Formats: sequence, C-alpha cells, structure tokens
Amino acid sequence: MNILILGSGGREHSLAWAIKQNPKCDNIFVAPGNAGIAQIAKCISVDILNATQIVNTVKEYNIDFVLIGPEAPLAEGVSDILKREGILTFGPSKASSQLETSKKFTKEICDACGAPTAEYKSFDSLEPALTYIKTKRAPLVVKADGLAAGKGVIIATDIEMALSAVNEIFSGSFGNAGASVVIEEFMEGEEASLFVLVDGETILPIGTAQDHKRVGDGDTGLNTGGMGAYSPAPILNEIVLNKTIERIIRPTMREMVRRGMPFTGVLYAGLMIKDSDPRLVEYNVRFGDPECQVLMMRLGGQILDALLSTAKGKLSDVKINWADDHSLTVVMASNGYPGSYEKGTEIAGLADLPSNSNFMCFHAGTVERNGKVVANGGRVLNITTRAATLIEAQKNSYEMIENIDWPGGFYRKDIGWRAL
Repeated sequence: MNILILGSGGREHSLAWAIKQNPKCDNIFVAPGNAGIAQIAKCISVDILNATQIVNTVKEYNIDFVLIGPEAPLAEGVSDILKREGILTFGPSKASSQLETSKKFTKEICDACGAPTAEYKSFDSLEPALTYIKTKRAPLVVKADGLAAGKGVIIATDIEMALSAVNEIFSGSFGNAGASVVIEEFMEGEEASLFVLVDGETILPIGTAQDHKRVGDGDTGLNTGGMGAYSPAPILNEIVLNKTIERIIRPTMREMVRRGMPFTGVLYAGLMIKDSDPRLVEYNVRFGDPECQVLMMRLGGQILDALLSTAKGKLSDVKINWADDHSLTVVMASNGYPGSYEKGTEIAGLADLPSNSNFMCFHAGTVERNGKVVANGGRVLNITTRAATLIEAQKNSYEMIENIDWPGGFYRKDIGWRAL
C-alpha cells in the first residue's frame, strides 16, 4: 500500500522508518518531510493545514492510508475532511482533539468523569485571574489554554511569577492560545507518559516513556518541546499502568463517547505519579516528540498494523509484541534554543553514523542545501539507540553524538538520569 505521513519532524522520521519495515508498505510519502526523511521516503511539498491540497495529493499518488503526525492539522479539522472524502486516515476528529487543543476542555472532561488531576480554575480575562492568584500559595502552574508548541506552561515558584505569567499570556505572547488561562495547583511526584491507541471503544497500550522538558542538565532552565526521552518508564509499572487505564483513560474515553465525540487515534497521557497513584497532567492527541522516536525504535514495523486497525475500528484484533529492551534518544538543538537561534549552520559527520534497528539518527529541523545537511529549526536531530539495558542505550547514544560535527548545536548530557 501507499502511505502518506503529514509532518516534518523527528516524530515523522521515526514513524516513516518504522512503517517502512512492514511488508504491507509499498511506497511511503511524507509531506513536507526533511533532509533525513528524504533518504527513506519521497518528500512532497504540501501545506499540511490545507485539506484540499492533501486530498489532491492522495489522488495524485494513489495513497491508501494517511497518517497525521503533528497537532496543528488535527486542530484544523484535516482528519475530518479526509475521512469525509473516504480516505483511510489515522488521527482524531477536530472535536475530540480538544483534549489537546484546550486545557480547559480537558479539565471539564476530568471533572465530568472523575479522572484524578490537579485542582484548577480557568479564566477568560486578566483581572479575575490576578485576583484568584493573590488568594493562593505558590508554587502554581499557569497554562495558556490552547496550543503553544509545548511552551505555554509556566511553573511559578512564587506569586509574583504567577502574576507575571498571567499578564504575559493575556498580553498576546502566545497568540490565540492565550485567549484564556488555566491556573492549577502544583502536583508533586514523578512525570511519565503513557501512549494508548483508541478506536472509539478498544484501548491498547503501546508504550511508556519519560521526557526531559527543561533545556539544561539536571532539569534546569526553560521548558522546551523536549530534549530527550527514554522507554520504558520504570515508574509506570504494571500496577500504576492499570490504575491509569481504569481511573483516567477509560473514564475519559467513555465521557467522550457520551458527548458524541468518540476518540480515534493515539492518546498520549502525561502523568504525575506519587506513591504509585497517577494523576493526569495533560493529554496530547498525537505521538509525542521525542517520545515517538524511542517508541518506534522498540515497536518497529508492527506499528503499521496497529495504526491501520485503529483507523478501521478493529483495534481489538491487535496485540503488541514487546522485546525486553530499552531505547533512549538525545535531542541536538540549535544554540540559543528555546530562545532565538541561527538557521543554516552546517552539520557534518551524519553520513558515517550507523543506521539500523539499534542505532538511528532521526532528523527533525534539517534541510539539504548544495549537498550538505544544515539546521533549519530549534530541535534538529534525535540520536536514538536501542539496547538490552537503559545504561547501554544511553552510552551508545552519546557515543554516536561524538561523531557529529556541529558547532552550531548543543545537547543535554544527562538524558535518562531519573531512571539511572
């Protein structure tokens, strides 16, 4: 079959890499792709927010299955339009994507179904939010309600910082994402992520991971889209996993059905776990980035069968086969990220890196110019390995990085430290 993946990051590179291993995949196309993806798939210049362009591309290339990678097309309703055109598509509807596109919506769902999460209050204007903060004690978590590229969350360690964060959000710093704000209690514990496939009814866990959001070693500095990840997450043992499914995921999915917006796709639950009790931090309605990279290294070609079954509503027929292995990815980012950074810096040494089921360099923000790979984004490369132990995977990833010559980039030196 011919498969089209929408997106251009490390997530989409790892999905294309894994899907290509499945014999069902004849040809794989990625729109718009990047320099690394171009080595394994045909990249197409398409506006992934323009459903008409995507439908025309599906017809032109005889596409059998479309996989939507990032959240923006889902928020625009691209999935709905493709499905109305009779195109087999993996990705939730615009309505059910509100689980990611609106933090207020998710909180209301949790209230309705009794899913444990942080205490909160939401506001649509500045003054009431400021007044509320002055009645609380720090730390507080201040969130822009909508999509903010993983950067609309501020952990305020004092009240002045919380007030400043609310002012910043309502000032327009986060665009439409800041039209309203959610203020939460600060939850203590250890963060981890659970990924499940859902076809409206059946729930299938497909892996756990832990991300490193802060830009600096020791989880210091500004929040980012993610500086590295590993899988599995030790804290999400079988007991905690079952609690998460029964107390959070299943009640949420039932409430979505009750509201007439059944969820179909991948649901990524960010969790805070304390004393083996999980509480929901947030939902995302697509694969995480860089969590997807470590999951794909462990899942390989079988992921295509699972995605197809989800899209067809036949997820109950699927069983995931896990190896007793570990995967770890280290993000290499442009100097200055998550602030301003320079584009166009050359990256050398990539051609000499190993490329197999245990060692992969997944590209994120790269383009090819005059035969050279150059940085074209904040997060640029994902050095990803798989091994029998996490410490071995960590060692292998950092050894791979030593062979990359990129003065314009940096990376954290401690990915995996929580587990190790």
